[in-house]
Amino acid sequence: MTLPHLGCTKADLDTPSLCVDLDALEFNIAAMSGACRERSIDWRPHSKCHKSPLLAQKLIASGAIGVTCAKLGEAEVMAKGGVTDTLIANLIVGPKKVARLVELRRIADPVVCVDHIDQATAFSKAMSDAGLSLRVIAEVDIGLARVGVAAGDAAVELARHVHELPGLTLAGIMGYEGHLLTLDDGEEKAIAIHAALKVLTDTAYQIRSAGLPCEIVSCGGTGSFKYTVQAPGITEMQAGGGMFMDAFYRYGCQISDWKYALTVLATIVSRPAPDRAIIDAGRKTMDGTSHKPLVFGRDDIRVESLSAEHGALKLDPSTQDLKIGDRLEIIPGYSDMTCVLHDNFLGFRGDKLEVIWPLEGRGRLQ
Repeated sequence: MTLPHLGCTKADLDTPSLCVDLDALEFNIAAMSGACRERSIDWRPHSKCHKSPLLAQKLIASGAIGVTCAKLGEAEVMAKGGVTDTLIANLIVGPKKVARLVELRRIADPVVCVDHIDQATAFSKAMSDAGLSLRVIAEVDIGLARVGVAAGDAAVELARHVHELPGLTLAGIMGYEGHLLTLDDGEEKAIAIHAALKVLTDTAYQIRSAGLPCEIVSCGGTGSFKYTVQAPGITEMQAGGGMFMDAFYRYGCQISDWKYALTVLATIVSRPAPDRAIIDAGRKTMDGTSHKPLVFGRDDIRVESLSAEHGALKLDPSTQDLKIGDRLEIIPGYSDMTCVLHDNFLGFRGDKLEVIWPLEGRGRLQ
């Protein structure tokens, strides 16, 4: 595929194309970074929402200390792109991955998480044999019921074992309040999130009281950001997707503070009925599972359904002038699951293409 040239307009693009409004993106980045800075919390935004070392470098220039990665392969891509301070927020298991982790440690300074001593023991042997030291945090289950050691005594015991293992440096703990992101905005959501995070910070207190180091207390998703960032005892925020915003964050998580920065530019390819239009963007172009996508700037046009390569739009009577060949910008249902479908972000300042960011971490699932 031939990339568009810098300086072109959206009218010059083929469709569908993944576009970023740079002014909106920078507004969102400044808001997230600033909120963390005001509370003396480090910001380590998740790279799973963008998969791009160049965009990660932009975030670091705006105040992030590094990035959180979903997979080891993603951290490898970041390190090769010059982003060396990474938190791999997934459990790394198996000799092939541990060997790769050793090689990653030679060029970067990752933090890895464990929730069982068996994971830590494998890291300890590999790092000791290589003459290296690896930062490790214990992942604590604070209610999501996915992975994580039980809070309290079990977490303290795991932390003690990690601290005693050669080749490892106990760096702290992490948790994820992901089960609470879609509670209705307001007092109930704030209370529930703060209660879950108190489990995490109380566990950090127990670890420190046992004479063990616990510098990092990491958590935070975009859907809980404005509550999590206010929680006492948190040292690090992982929320990253808010930099793009999407329909899920706006309506599923009740976030209204940030701007839509990510859109899919699509073309109307059919007008089969007065109340229906079809665009050239379906499930292989954008996510619609977490929330239906939205038509940017048009309340009178709704995304009714997505098939593999088609999107069906429901049209109000005011839209009858819409014709084949017209273009629309679509706000994805969920940005994380949309970006991974594309090779590049096209960053626009106004209507001029200013930057192209390759998604070099796309497909790095191992």
